[in-house]
Amino acid sequence: MHTTKILTALTMTMTAVALTACADPTTNSTSGAQSNVAASSNTTAYDVSQIPTDADIAALVPEDVKKRGTLRNGASTGYAPAEYMATDGQTLVGYDIDINKALAKVMGLKEGSTHHAEFPTIIPALGTKFDVGLSSFTITSEREQQVNMISYLNVGSAWGVATGNPKNFDTSNPCGTTVAVQTGTAQETYAEELSKQCEADGKEKITVMPHELQTDIATKIISGQYDATLADSTVIGYTAAGSDGKIKQLGETFESAPQGIAINKDDAELTEAVQKAMQYLMDNGYLTDILAHYGADSAALTTAQLNPSVG
Repeated sequence: MHTTKILTALTMTMTAVALTACADPTTNSTSGAQSNVAASSNTTAYDVSQIPTDADIAALVPEDVKKRGTLRNGASTGYAPAEYMATDGQTLVGYDIDINKALAKVMGLKEGSTHHAEFPTIIPALGTKFDVGLSSFTITSEREQQVNMISYLNVGSAWGVATGNPKNFDTSNPCGTTVAVQTGTAQETYAEELSKQCEADGKEKITVMPHELQTDIATKIISGQYDATLADSTVIGYTAAGSDGKIKQLGETFESAPQGIAINKDDAELTEAVQKAMQYLMDNGYLTDILAHYGADSAALTTAQLNPSVG
């Protein structure tokens, strides 16, 4: 879910075009409008049972978390392949769900649980309702001022359209179109800033359509209600693969940026334990294996950095 870092590149792109030619967390809830994209997606979780506990890392886990025995994760579960609902409408699946379970195993906990929360409500709930936020959080300097961020993925943004591009959407000139985004993501900010740039250039604004769930967006793209969607490249690729050929990525992936696990800044012990547990998953190949289960292994990082510099 991308950062305003891409806005600079966006403005430069739009200028070049002009010159050349022109929420409180809710447990296990989701809307009922799941698309056939989700229905044809992978709904089998990665088996974390073979991942061992590391005694040194387990010793770092705060006592309250040890006593509870659960690493509680908050995620907005409409963002396949990272976090989404299985076809039963109740089971949470996705690589972030499995990564949380894997972290819990390394840390010697009984389980890693994930509960649904609307994306903008997750960070405010860290340290109370949730221990960690694994929900496709792009690492930004603004977020690092609010919470600790531990890097684990590198993901870009991409445009998605109905196959054949029936709306003739032009990635170099999206002015005057209707674009769907997930609420609270940096792609929403990106699209809104792009719309402002369109108006500044004397063009028609973009109609930005926010949705709580990316799965709902796919249905509307296929039916022709929207011209395009903008999301993480992993999301667009996964949506396209599960759409029975009805959705495709348009153009190249752009402005890749790291994503991270969010943890309350007051939880120094938990931050250290999660950072070292993530590094363990990286060093022993488990992170790549989990991501490969969802076709996203190319996004894996090899160093779990705490609050990396993102400019």
